[in-house]
Amino acid sequence: MQTVQFIQTTPQELQNQITEGVKNQLQEFLKLYQPKQPNEYLTRQQVAQMFNVDLSTIHNWSKSGKLKPLGLGARVYFLRSDIEQSLQPLNV
Repeated sequence: MQTVQFIQTTPQELQNQITEGVKNQLQEFLKLYQPKQPNEYLTRQQVAQMFNVDLSTIHNWSKSGKLKPLGLGARVYFLRSDIEQSLQPLNV
């Protein structure tokens, strides 16, 4: 076992340096490992209510490629993140 001697360092200064080192490591860890939000799937009715449009409009947007539908059996779903990305800003 090795012995370490701290010369001209008070216990409080040593504690502060250790604390700063731990804080820096935790901040780096948090930058790399942010928790991932689960995907939120919306039905056609929910998307239609979100935009206050008819179901036929949602169908037309899907056929034209504006929305990306996902299917499971006879059901159709849309990812909320895909819908938010499909919105385009208007230059008014």
